[in-house]
Amino acid sequence: MSLQAQDKTEKWDLRKCVDYAMKNNISVKQADVQARLAALQFQQAKYYQIPSASFSTFYGPQFGRSIDPTTNQYTTIPLVSQSYSLSGQVQVYNWGRLKNNTASQEFNAKAALTDIERAANDVAINVATYYLQVLASKEQVTVSEVQIAQRKAQLEITRKQVAAGSLPELNYIQIEAQLATDSSNYISNKSAFDQNVLFLKALLNLDAAQPFEVETPAVDKIPIETFGELQPEVVYQLALANQPLQKENDLKIKAAEKNVLSNKATLYPSIGGNYSLGTTYNNKALDYTTGKKSPYFNQLDDNFRQSIGIGLSIPIFNNGQYRVNYEQSKLNLKNSVLQKDQANLTLKQNIYTSYTNAVNAFEKLNASKKNVESAQKVYDFSIKRYEVGLLSTLELITNENNLITAKLQLVSSEYDYVFKMKLLEFYKGQGLKL
Repeated sequence: MSLQAQDKTEKWDLRKCVDYAMKNNISVKQADVQARLAALQFQQAKYYQIPSASFSTFYGPQFGRSIDPTTNQYTTIPLVSQSYSLSGQVQVYNWGRLKNNTASQEFNAKAALTDIERAANDVAINVATYYLQVLASKEQVTVSEVQIAQRKAQLEITRKQVAAGSLPELNYIQIEAQLATDSSNYISNKSAFDQNVLFLKALLNLDAAQPFEVETPAVDKIPIETFGELQPEVVYQLALANQPLQKENDLKIKAAEKNVLSNKATLYPSIGGNYSLGTTYNNKALDYTTGKKSPYFNQLDDNFRQSIGIGLSIPIFNNGQYRVNYEQSKLNLKNSVLQKDQANLTLKQNIYTSYTNAVNAFEKLNASKKNVESAQKVYDFSIKRYEVGLLSTLELITNENNLITAKLQLVSSEYDYVFKMKLLEFYKGQGLKL
């Protein structure tokens, strides 16, 4: 039943792994939360440009010596009153402080959105790294399994030859010892494979106990661009326009520039306006024309009052707060520019290093292929010599181990080359794909 369940386990290819990680990885989720916070700050900055309005009402009794809210005269008569008030303020002119602050927050919000893309890209690279390591270690496990199967068959043949007296018992013991070594190597390779799977699950934010199996594409069928299409300077120019960190840095610089203008505006006078509307009622008020109690709505109409004003605010001395904020914002702008320059320099170094690594990986791959061919020829020749008694068991085992080591190295070289080429494609802004 376990084998049937394993067969039904859906396999994960690289695209599925990357897409799932982008939605479920904790780092990406944290970046998304930060983007939401930045969007709220942008929304708040826009609201600051809208005139404020506040409405209030009061209803309750008064006792003892108090002021009649409708006549503003002292009275000792207990009464019940109600008041209504609507007031607010509006910024008339502030040297673009609110406008530039809004623009700064907008650029910050866009930068935060780009940061989600950057976090997703980082996750994609890590996922691709462990995905290819899983594939490589899986192939190594397969090679070890084949090696053990061949060794067992060889051991059985040797056992029969020893029993027939055609070979000494030492040959059997040597092959048996090598089988133990092969089994130990298999366990090590299997452990490395399981560990890589766990690392990949962690990046995907999957339960460690969840069934998981990767899709194994034929490494020689994976499409790879030529070195001519991946020249480092060309890749770098494309990366400047496509990589999210570079776009994020540009947006942060624009935000810092607007923040400088906003803080500079606080050093100058600003003009603001205010308004208020209000009215009152009390249950003891009289209509002096009739001498009777004044009706509720009549009082609200008779007591209606309104005011409007405009004011000038001049910053004279505030413990240097505005001046320090302005100077800090200028330094923050310089720091943002330096961060951009450093990021671009690092990007260029990474691309040129990746290109050099890809070239080296290609040369290593070719060398590994030749090594396998040579080791295979040596092993095939050794088998023939061993069968006619011209080669010792130890020499045969040594040549076979050399072949297995060459095959394992070839597997590692193939996936290493693919990853380094895909990394260059990634810098171009093509994403990661197999």
